[in-house]
Amino acid sequence: MQQVLFNFFLALEAVFANKLRAVLTALGIVFGVAAVIAMLAIGRGAQEAIMEQMKLIGTNNIIITSKTDNNNENSSQLVNQKKKRPYSPGLNLADLEAIQLLLPTLSEVSPEIIQNTTIIQSGKLERAKCIGVTNAFFELNNIQLGDGHFFHDKHFDTGKTVCIIGKNIHTKFFSEESPVGKKIKCGNTWMTIIGVLEKRIATKESLENLGIRDYNADIYIPITTSLLRFKNRAYISKKDLDRGDDDDNNNNASTENYHQLDRLVLQIDKPENLSASAGIISRVLNRRHLGVEDFEIEIPEKQIEAQQKTQDTFNLVLAVIAGISLLVGGIGIMNIMLASVLERIKEIGVRRSLGAKRMDITLQFLFEAIFISLIGGILGVILGVGAAEAIASTADIPTVVSTWSIVLSFGVAASIGLFFGLVPAQQAAQLDPIKALRTD
Repeated sequence: MQQVLFNFFLALEAVFANKLRAVLTALGIVFGVAAVIAMLAIGRGAQEAIMEQMKLIGTNNIIITSKTDNNNENSSQLVNQKKKRPYSPGLNLADLEAIQLLLPTLSEVSPEIIQNTTIIQSGKLERAKCIGVTNAFFELNNIQLGDGHFFHDKHFDTGKTVCIIGKNIHTKFFSEESPVGKKIKCGNTWMTIIGVLEKRIATKESLENLGIRDYNADIYIPITTSLLRFKNRAYISKKDLDRGDDDDNNNNASTENYHQLDRLVLQIDKPENLSASAGIISRVLNRRHLGVEDFEIEIPEKQIEAQQKTQDTFNLVLAVIAGISLLVGGIGIMNIMLASVLERIKEIGVRRSLGAKRMDITLQFLFEAIFISLIGGILGVILGVGAAEAIASTADIPTVVSTWSIVLSFGVAASIGLFFGLVPAQQAAQLDPIKALRTD
């Protein structure tokens, strides 16, 4: 052990005697390790962002969103050609019943009715969305209750004026007290608050990518209450009949939301049934809507999987770049160590003549290579962590630097020093001491 330590300290002396050369030799390792840490940080950040999105949308969900006539691709063409728009009853509860009858893979459903309204409490007025839902809405969207309770069956049977509020509503109107049991006015109707949702933490980017609302800023009421107390758009009026006319009022009629439901979330029993179920749903709705495509079907999980594949490809490219940098760094260490052997032939001859064994020479040069690699590893970790922070702040890309990525980087750096330093160390040990002493 004393002999090993002696060789180790000799190696340290040789490295510190040529500090600039050691640092320049380690640059390849520095950039390689930094690239590895930054790559893993980006990959981990993307993975956590995807997990956050999965929590927001739930699993195995199909989302059906209603569209008005003015959003359809052929709407402007019909107006220009003075043609009648085909009539559609819009997305409604009858569609949901038809899907439930025909789709055996369906496990849970959540219809939504979105009403833009004003909310008033204690002289404060805010614009907000009043969402008509069932209890399945909270389950499918992984939303937890912070205070109070969810809706009871009697709330749906009688259209009770009760509501559950998001955390932002709680903070704005009841910052210093519990709102449960108190009343809040939604539009022209006073609602009794029976529950408060837990704060839902989500980035703005995630909400925009998934096309979902900020659940913290909404008020939730039973769906039957929304139909009875607010507006049931399924009732046919003269405006609905005017949607098929070709007069000048047609443009205004086309912008009117005639859908009873604004959104419908369907949970499928197994992931492998998502695509087939979406196809069946599309055919059912096309038939019921008389061929008018005034709805949009999305499978968020498939979109996230595609996003994950893109991210994996990006991570693979980064891994290749990092691997090339480490390889170049290792080759640089081997070249410098080979040159060092040639420069120090006489030193090797002196050590061998004084009793040093081949193993001692091998250990000395091997320790030098490993030490240079570790110096590069330390500088690379500092640079990599800084690069990850810079990427997160400037490019708005989530990054997470984990402890195991730093440990992995150190392990890779030490392995490179061991692997690429072995050849120069063995070459130094194989030198004939007599010939080495004769070298000028």
